[in-house]
Amino acid sequence: MSTRRTLWQTLRRANDVLHPHPWRLTHVSSRQTPLLPRLYNTLTVNAADLSFGQPVHETHPHLLQPGELTPGITAQEYADRRTNLAAKLPDKAIAIIAASDIQFRTGSVFYEFHQDPDFLYLTGFNEPEALAIIGKDSTGKDHTFHLFVREKDPKAEIWDGARSGTNAARDVFNADETGDITKLNQLLPNILGEASEVYTDITSPNANQSVLQRFLYGQSRKSTTFAELLKNSKVNRLRPVMNDLRAFKSAAEIELMRKAGKASGRAHTDAMRKTWTREKELDTYIRYRFAANGCDTLAFEPVVAGGKNALSIHYIRNDDVLHDDEFALVDGGGKYGGYIADITRTWPVNGKFSDAQRDLYEAVLKVQRTLISLCRGSASVSLDKLHSIAEEQLSNELRQIGFDMSFKAIESLFPHHLSHYIGMDVHDTVGYSRKVLLQEGHCITIEPGIYVPDDERWPKHFRNMGIRIEDSVSIQEDTPFVLTTEAVKEVVDIEALRA
Repeated sequence: MSTRRTLWQTLRRANDVLHPHPWRLTHVSSRQTPLLPRLYNTLTVNAADLSFGQPVHETHPHLLQPGELTPGITAQEYADRRTNLAAKLPDKAIAIIAASDIQFRTGSVFYEFHQDPDFLYLTGFNEPEALAIIGKDSTGKDHTFHLFVREKDPKAEIWDGARSGTNAARDVFNADETGDITKLNQLLPNILGEASEVYTDITSPNANQSVLQRFLYGQSRKSTTFAELLKNSKVNRLRPVMNDLRAFKSAAEIELMRKAGKASGRAHTDAMRKTWTREKELDTYIRYRFAANGCDTLAFEPVVAGGKNALSIHYIRNDDVLHDDEFALVDGGGKYGGYIADITRTWPVNGKFSDAQRDLYEAVLKVQRTLISLCRGSASVSLDKLHSIAEEQLSNELRQIGFDMSFKAIESLFPHHLSHYIGMDVHDTVGYSRKVLLQEGHCITIEPGIYVPDDERWPKHFRNMGIRIEDSVSIQEDTPFVLTTEAVKEVVDIEALRA
């Protein structure tokens, strides 16, 4: 056996010498706060002296408040989410959710780690190579929580940074049972054998080669794979169950989205104040301002499109020249505490609207205002209903400024859907129906747009203009809560920024 010990092991040994009774970390049965790890009697260890694979309050009090596992979200809220999931499962059924794995650009050069949103939503654990198993407890009123993670490994941590390990999985992240992910093949059969049904989305092959991925996706030649262990189980998709949970945001989640929206909105307004000649310069600036205003990272790759480049909805090359007589369209947002903002603003490169630019812009803005006013539970509308309203109103507005709107012209000029759900992902809860009536707690985008190709069918002075105006909105019962108000959008306000 190696003589190298982790700090946890050293502390266990020291405590055993001082006190003959079994060593353990103090447990918080209420699940209300992550633990300040300490030993019994006289030997006390401050968590700030330990290392974890992510910030905790004791090591990063500038990022997390007492009781929070991730910024803005408490250990109690994570426990409540698991309980809510367990309540949707049949008796003795379990849900199995895998963490994301590290993605590599080439060789050992990796991309920024992005945790699987369902896994993060349920655990607050933000490391790769981990597996969560959640089910009902024996009372049927609470949940059981297994969390398998990478064990502490001083040699590996020299290269890859700290890991939280199995002790923190139990004492910080409140797992009832934990274990080393490398021993999953030995730990999982008993759990599966006792389950009546299994809910999981671990179904597709994956090329990653981590211990967890090799096990889950059948790439291990020496041991039983996850698929083989599941062969005698009744397996169901977890996605619809998770969508029903994640579609409704808590007050804490909405507050995080508001913070992301405020920081992102200010970045857009800051960008409008300045004169730009290259898309790449504007792209670089908006990324910087998201971070400078308080966001953790980007919500998605920004669109920075000048002139006709805006006719491509997901244009992300961002490498062209910006011309004075054209629009600049910027679609981008930041992420804070795991939650995103999604904003699009369009403005004249030279800061002053021409008559044609103003006419087309005001047409889109007028419709956006109307649609935002309908973002309330009492309006009894769905995303699809809002889209139909958008098509009708945009058609009317365009007709008044000289467009021929016959033969379903609106489908050519407005080719994307008006809205999508937002939250931890920019397109949140994939598969959740757009026909569901919007209710308090839903969070969506409202983004009407008009994209005029260089085609003789359309008025010449509008050709090659692309305009999209997008805000993030939280549905309240009687009034919309716009999360991105700091991004100005009125013509007079945009022009005043450089007046």
